[in-house]
Amino acid sequence: MNRTTRDAWAQAGRRLLVKAVEEFAYEELLVPAADPAAGVPDAYRLDLADGVHWTFRATRGTFGTWRLLPDTLQRHPAPADGSTAGPEQLLLDARPVLGWDGPTTAEVLRELTATRRAETEVLSRALPAAALADLDHLDLEAHQDGHPCMLLNKGRLGFSASDAAAYAPEAAGSVHLLWAGVHSSLASYSGVPGLDEDTLLAEELDEDTREQFGAALQETCAGTGFEPADFRWLPVHPFHWDEAVATLFAPYLADGRIVLLGEGPDRYRPLQSIRTLANLDHPHRRNVKVPLLIRNTLVWRGLSTEPTEAAPDVSAWLHAVRDADPYLRDELRFHPLGEVAGVAVHHPLYEAVEDAPYRYHELLGAVWREPVAALLGEGEQARTMAALLKTGSDGRALVSELVDRSGLSPHAWLERFFGALLPGLLHSLYRYGVAYCPHGENTVVLYDAADTPIGIAVKDFAEDVNLLPGSHPEYAGLSARADALLLRWPAGELAHSLLSAVFAGHFRFFAPLAAEHLDVSEEEFWAMVRAEIGRYHARFPELADRYDDFGLLAAEFDRVALNREQLLGGGFHDRAEKDEGFDLVHGTLRNPLATPTAASGAPRAPQEHQEQI
Repeated sequence: MNRTTRDAWAQAGRRLLVKAVEEFAYEELLVPAADPAAGVPDAYRLDLADGVHWTFRATRGTFGTWRLLPDTLQRHPAPADGSTAGPEQLLLDARPVLGWDGPTTAEVLRELTATRRAETEVLSRALPAAALADLDHLDLEAHQDGHPCMLLNKGRLGFSASDAAAYAPEAAGSVHLLWAGVHSSLASYSGVPGLDEDTLLAEELDEDTREQFGAALQETCAGTGFEPADFRWLPVHPFHWDEAVATLFAPYLADGRIVLLGEGPDRYRPLQSIRTLANLDHPHRRNVKVPLLIRNTLVWRGLSTEPTEAAPDVSAWLHAVRDADPYLRDELRFHPLGEVAGVAVHHPLYEAVEDAPYRYHELLGAVWREPVAALLGEGEQARTMAALLKTGSDGRALVSELVDRSGLSPHAWLERFFGALLPGLLHSLYRYGVAYCPHGENTVVLYDAADTPIGIAVKDFAEDVNLLPGSHPEYAGLSARADALLLRWPAGELAHSLLSAVFAGHFRFFAPLAAEHLDVSEEEFWAMVRAEIGRYHARFPELADRYDDFGLLAAEFDRVALNREQLLGGGFHDRAEKDEGFDLVHGTLRNPLATPTAASGAPRAPQEHQEQI
């Protein structure tokens, strides 16, 4: 290991160690106690097994968050070899408290090691804040730090070292996708109105490539008796072809119902979600979402057939809602990034095994999504909301650089940010009973030429858009298959699209960063968020009877505990149902937006898993 990598490995370990203590304490996986022997009021200790304890100093923040003071975390006794104890040692020490058996402990350490290795890659390529601000949204994706709430957030289990070097976002590489033809007895195409299969392929592949692929299909069909016109075309990730298609779909490759057409000429860049890729050579061509037989964070990264088939229906409906509403259409820059086409592929053999682990029911398919680049005007820029948590190699926050470039004060810039982010999400929730899953990676902030926020784009529909129970006029335009797919939750639970995904899942980290780097206190930060919600409430008084139902200003709400879900809820088991047995919530949080008259009842979080990554 060279010196640069060795230093980055150590730095990654320190980051993950602090994060483990902070997030495990936040979720009450581990419960620190005051340490009066230290003689200072901010001293704490974690008593673990066999006489081992860890000590640290920390402040407490919004939602009861723990913020460790730098370089105060120590193990007692210290490692016998004189080394510094890392995150691996902490998890081994905590194993008896957490109740892990041997297989679970081994899997946790495996994913921790993979995450630390990926974190090392990010650190070894770190840039100062000004250079980060100069990057376009695709290049900036390679510098992101992963899910802020989850310790094991870059495991990508199933990737070899060479796979990670080729396909992980932090590698900043490019991928040529393979293309396959799948017979209509296995595959189906769906698209938004006006986008048939021939039109899609003409827009995504140049004529020479279509002719080449068509010739390959014709040649194979000449020997099998199938008609080329009966095949659906779709891109396949090269890793997934080698790992899953060539092996698990071998019966259908043998009988000619799946045909490898060739490699596409365009270079693609994986986004933070890994299985979604953007076209580098033709940025206005659509993103593609394809399955990968890897497990990352909470789930295997497949692509279910029913959501793939229904995604264009959901997208068409969301676009129709936006286009028919003058507030969303004309006053806001609010863009649902439509999943406009999909090819769903069935596997008859595994479909006969209904109780097979769910990854065997998500093996092949593709979804085409509208690209962010198509939304941008002259000089405009896009960055995921997650990027606002980034600090450069010079210790300067990216948001500090953006504020300086805008010419606005930090308070004015944040007001523009809240005004760009919240109104469209609030209107979707209150007016239409539509909850997106707008966590940091799913929410793309749009900026003008001066780096001032002007709007947002949101992505991930189908399974990750939720509705209210029952029949409502707002849902009249849903197709039957979309209506059957989308999950329904009472208003208080639906509100977690903002309470957990944005407020506790993103602002919990963004508020202290703003305090440190922008000199905007957490109290001022949350007052501005509350003021933006208040402006929306005042703008639409006719919706007042719905505001209390959703409870965004309630005194408290359920804590969504993603590390608990991953580490204690069966995250390493082979389940038939992706959502079975998850412990998604633990305890309640005091809401920093609560008004003095807020009801005491806590909005409940959905008890089934919403994919947060």
